[in-house]
Amino acid sequence: MTYLEQVQKVQKLNEEFKNADSLTLLKYVNEEFKSLALVSSFGAESAILLHLISRVNPELPVFFMDTGKIFSQTLDYKKTLEKQLKLTNIQIFHPDEAQLSLHDPKGIKHKTDTNLCCYIRKVEPLARALKNISAWISGRKRFQAASRADIPLFELENMKIKINPLANSSAEELSEYAALHELPEHPLLKEGYPSIGCIPCTSPVKKGDNPRSGRWAGLDKTECGIH
Repeated sequence: MTYLEQVQKVQKLNEEFKNADSLTLLKYVNEEFKSLALVSSFGAESAILLHLISRVNPELPVFFMDTGKIFSQTLDYKKTLEKQLKLTNIQIFHPDEAQLSLHDPKGIKHKTDTNLCCYIRKVEPLARALKNISAWISGRKRFQAASRADIPLFELENMKIKINPLANSSAEELSEYAALHELPEHPLLKEGYPSIGCIPCTSPVKKGDNPRSGRWAGLDKTECGIH
């Protein structure tokens, strides 16, 4: 499929599913795309999308980037959700050892170059994970940050279709869904972490502040580079 045909397909999908619920959208993409995966951080709101996937296809590949700087609570939470939701195809990707040895041998690159650190630990491993994937599912929502306020349900990125089934969802709707299905909370939520990434670059957030304001706090940086 050419670039123009991909663009047209994305435009058509955004129009077709603009009023659809997340479950309906996920059922469609599960049938439509034969090389499909979900990328999950197993962070603060990950349980909702993972639960939806478990209802559609618990065997769908779920890619997790273990950066080597992940909170132990996140790793425990991953195990909890994997067991509770009966997800059978979680695949873990790690940073390339040669890249770490070359660029971050002491594991402190986050102190001097957060962009390079994120590239080595997240962006490059994800590129490897998506090598043979034509479409992938992301958990981004518009309410999370100003930088995400206009994200579409479907978008084209590097000739791959990225799907954001929760883009239109509000924080209240997600909370109601989690309560309805008795989904476990990430343990760090109670400690003031509404958005959870790597340990060195994640801080607690004051009540009422932007949920992602605790990511790279004090820096002119809002995304790791995956999105």
